[in-house]
Amino acid sequence: MPVTNLVSFTVPRVEVMDPAGVVDAALMPTLTPEQIHDLYVTMVTTRTLDDRMLKLQRQGRIGTFARVLGQEAAHIGATYALKKEDWLVPAFRETGSFLLRGIPPEKLLQYWAGDERGHDFPPGSRVLPISVPVGTHMLHAVGIGWAMKQSGERAVVLTVFGDGATSEGDFHEAMNFAAVFQAPVIFLCQNNQWAISVPYKRQTAAATIAQKAVAYGMPGIQVDGNDIFAMYRVAREAVDRARNGEGPTLIEAHTYRMSDHTTSDDARRYRTPEEVAFWQERDPVERLARYMRAAGLLDETSEAAVAAEAEAKVAGWVEAFEAVPPPEPDEIFRHVFAEPTPGLAAQRDELLGGLSATGEGR
Repeated sequence: MPVTNLVSFTVPRVEVMDPAGVVDAALMPTLTPEQIHDLYVTMVTTRTLDDRMLKLQRQGRIGTFARVLGQEAAHIGATYALKKEDWLVPAFRETGSFLLRGIPPEKLLQYWAGDERGHDFPPGSRVLPISVPVGTHMLHAVGIGWAMKQSGERAVVLTVFGDGATSEGDFHEAMNFAAVFQAPVIFLCQNNQWAISVPYKRQTAAATIAQKAVAYGMPGIQVDGNDIFAMYRVAREAVDRARNGEGPTLIEAHTYRMSDHTTSDDARRYRTPEEVAFWQERDPVERLARYMRAAGLLDETSEAAVAAEAEAKVAGWVEAFEAVPPPEPDEIFRHVFAEPTPGLAAQRDELLGGLSATGEGR
């Protein structure tokens, strides 16, 4: 019998704005000057908060956290394509997404300081908590998408993860279920080239992460993740497809983690200064600023004003975070189950009894 080819595929890559800030007019998404300014402000504010968090960590005022330096465009551009009724299911490197979704930044500071009350988000925010376990949250995203489809709700779910998560079984299970049942889920992989100290080439033999979508029967596309316009354009198209019942999409944002993996890491031990310099020339914030200057949307005065406003906001958020009273001792038991189990109640009583006996209870 003859040999026949059953499947052939290509993986598109989308770039709208080059590192110099020059855009391809034919690919430029529809955004007003006000929206572009909003994106720029969000990116600058995210970077300012990220820098302040590093200082707080070094001073011992918060704990270890994952910086977003260099990845602002990837997650902010995609999140900007969502509507209020849509869901965000993040990993741990999506600070800008939280800002866009209206999560009080002092909550993020609380969480990274070790206070789980930081995950007590405002009702109706439709944002799941930060997920440090790699890849597990993608299954939750698919569950939300499947439930909304079953109930006839025309909302979508954006879930974000890193390239390292694609080596986890959770990724494959989530992708397969979403594709088979056409769940309205957008899978956003922030491929920042490193899974802690493991380089991308040791994560997979595939030329792209985007092509993994083909095996599951969904569209896969690679995007210049440092190009805010490309990220928004592709995410908006994926959101529209999902909302119209056309199923999930895998987006690979080709970006770079310009900082350490977390504040307990030292990336100088496994990557070269030349590599970092290459990506610094492709800085997503400066790239957007170059476009805006050329388009007459930004000058020295307005740029300084945005920076000053960001600094003032961040200072206020830090002040609000540090003004939060410490938790009551039994707080750690309150949110494990809707109704405490007998074992949990016994542990709580033992703790409170011990604190009372030593005079440490409040």
